[in-house]
Amino acid sequence: MSTVEDFFAQHDDWPWNPPRPGRATFHYLIAVTEGDLRHDVDHVTRTVAPGQWLWVRPGHVQCWHLPGAARGPFILFEPDVLRPDIARLLAPLTAHEAPAVLSPHPDDTAWLQQTALQLLDEHRALGRRPLDIHHALRRSLLESLLLRLAGSPGIAPIDTAASGTSRADRYGRFLDALELHFRELHQAADYAELLGCSVRTLSRAARDATGKGVRDLIDERRLLEARRLLRGAQWDARTVAVHLGFTDPANFGRFFRDRTGLTPSVFAAGEATTLPPPLLD
Repeated sequence: MSTVEDFFAQHDDWPWNPPRPGRATFHYLIAVTEGDLRHDVDHVTRTVAPGQWLWVRPGHVQCWHLPGAARGPFILFEPDVLRPDIARLLAPLTAHEAPAVLSPHPDDTAWLQQTALQLLDEHRALGRRPLDIHHALRRSLLESLLLRLAGSPGIAPIDTAASGTSRADRYGRFLDALELHFRELHQAADYAELLGCSVRTLSRAARDATGKGVRDLIDERRLLEARRLLRGAQWDARTVAVHLGFTDPANFGRFFRDRTGLTPSVFAAGEATTLPPPLLD
C-alpha cells in the first residue's frame, strides 16, 4: 500500500526507465485523485482521469508510464488475500476480463477515496496495535472498498453473479475451464464435453453473457495470450505457436494476422495501442 507518487519515487529505476512490459502476479489497484495517469494494460494505453480507478489483475501484461501530475492511493494485494465468501461475491470484479479502468458512481467517489486513505494509514501503522488486529483491519478495509467498487458500471451486479442461474453459472464455469485449457482445447465441443452439456446449451450461455459465440471467445483468449507472449515475454512466433497448440507456425501467423492486421513479428516490435480518455459520468 502506497501512493502513486511515493511508488515512483521509491522505484525511480524500475520498471519505467526505460519502460518495459511485464506480467502482473499481484492485483495493482490505483485510485487517481489528481492529474491523468497513463498505463498500458495488455498493450493498450489507458488514460485514467481523477475519480477513476485503474485495476491490473494477475496475468495481465502491463507497462508503466511516468506519472506526471497523477496522484492517488496505490493498493497492491495478492489474489488469495480475500476470504472465500467475499471472493465469490467479487468474482465479476476480479475476473480476468473485467474492465481495467473503473468509473464508480459519483456518489461513491469520495467514500472510496477515503477508504483507500484509511487503508493506507492502517498499512503505515504497523506496530501501533497487535499484529492480528492490524491484518484484520487491513483486510476488512480492502474488502469494503472492493465491494463498493463492484457497483461500478461495466461490472455484473453481485446478486446476478451470485444467484446461480443455470446459464450464468454455466458461462462462469466455461470461463474457468477456458482459462485452464485454452492452450490445448480449441473447439466448442471440447468445452461442452468438459462441462457435461451440449454445444448448443453452452453457446446460448455464452451469447447471453457476451453476445459472442464460444469459438469467438476461445480465439480471443488465444489471441490475448499470443499478444502477451510476443511483446510482454518477447517470445518468438514459432515458440508462441507451439505453446498455443498450433500445429504449424504458418497457421498461427494467419490466425494472428487475420485478427490484428499485423504479422506476429511486426506486432512484437510495435507500440501499445492508445485509447482516448474515458468519459466521466
